[in-house]
Amino acid sequence: MKTEIIVVFDIGKTNKKILIFNNKLEVLSINEEKFPITLDDDGDECDNIELIERWIISTLQELVKSKEYNVQAVNFTTYGASLVFLDGSGNRIAPMYNYLKKIDNNVQSKLLEQYGGECEFCRKTASPSLDGMLNSGVQLLWLQMMKPNIFKKVKSVLHLPQYLSFLISKQIVSESTSIGCHTFMWDFDNQCYHQWITDLGISLPTPFPSYHKTDIEFCGNKIKIGIGIHDSSASLVPYLKGDRAPFILVSTGTWCINMNPFNNTILTNQELKQDCLSFLSIDQKPIKSSRFFLGYIHDENVRILSKYFNVEEDYYKEVKTNTILLNKYLRLGAKHKVFFRDNISKNYIDLSVDLSDFNNFDEAYHRFMYDLTRKCADSIDLVNNQPDLIKNIFISGGFARNEMFVRLLSLFYNNQKVYTSEMDNSSAMGAALMVSDDANTDINLGLKEWSFQNRPLKVSFV
Repeated sequence: MKTEIIVVFDIGKTNKKILIFNNKLEVLSINEEKFPITLDDDGDECDNIELIERWIISTLQELVKSKEYNVQAVNFTTYGASLVFLDGSGNRIAPMYNYLKKIDNNVQSKLLEQYGGECEFCRKTASPSLDGMLNSGVQLLWLQMMKPNIFKKVKSVLHLPQYLSFLISKQIVSESTSIGCHTFMWDFDNQCYHQWITDLGISLPTPFPSYHKTDIEFCGNKIKIGIGIHDSSASLVPYLKGDRAPFILVSTGTWCINMNPFNNTILTNQELKQDCLSFLSIDQKPIKSSRFFLGYIHDENVRILSKYFNVEEDYYKEVKTNTILLNKYLRLGAKHKVFFRDNISKNYIDLSVDLSDFNNFDEAYHRFMYDLTRKCADSIDLVNNQPDLIKNIFISGGFARNEMFVRLLSLFYNNQKVYTSEMDNSSAMGAALMVSDDANTDINLGLKEWSFQNRPLKVSFV
């Protein structure tokens, strides 16, 4: 008898994964692929969307024809800020440009000037003005200005999760978490596309909730296809499931995204300047969030420390947490040399620190992690507006395995409970939940409660 499965394609910037879940949402297998990057029509690096397309279609064909599995549903979760342009026949007509691609700043500045100025436009679209193409709507303007011959052929515009779904379903749809993620395209005041989209002459489909799915026939089999979901928003879904006390999710990686689904306050200009934004949830409701360049700053400083103290770059993983040393830095505070100064809001790295102040790598790393976690907590505080309401802070992603980081956060938030989750692939799990027929399936997050002085308290619940 075949095993009924849900298939999720999890597309990251570095790794592309396919995860197979059974109908209890247990992971049966994970396969990971790395595709070589390619160059766009300007010679800039970008994801090779053609390879990704072929891999998804061929892999799904194999699974549907498998004698082992009965594919019930398929969904997609991907990084954001990436648009795909289609002509009237549904054919992709341009590369998938890298959101880090450098473009003329005038493209963005003209948009801001024309529609109320930067402060008002950013407030209305619930996103700070970001570099390059990170505000994905800017890609539309850039295409119109720089590549008019391509732009005039554009009939449909899809974010990456919805494009991958389109490959299978042939349904052109928009989705709330993708369109409501620092895109400059959504008017949060009026809950509709911003006026500039209409003025540009582009007609975009009305966003559907993330749990929308379509019944199709694929290789002779009937399956359900989800419409895709933005990865940060997908990672929040398993934590929202069930009757949980109000919480903040600290989703860590290259970026640390702090999401508070229980903060309904309107974004202020000051918050926008400090890299706060709002996401649209799976139910099309704003989720106030803040960002911090946690993983990047960590890795860059570790490289500097490793070179200075002549150790391997992954040596930091062997450093044991010394609470006596951390308490020393806690007492010294700003009186001691610190790794960051006031320019942290710009995510700069301060290279002026005199490393001769430290006897060895371990000492310097402890001081660095104290400062890094303190600054991360400052970012969390931007969305932690009701500490009496928020009972729990959940940490997911790579830094959930950095004991020093977790124990320090539990110190800084000693009036709230700090948990890590042993559930990997929370974004894929969130995407699977969106297409699952059993909304009552229990999800074991593998939570552990932490305190500063001790190793984790043995706590686990679903």
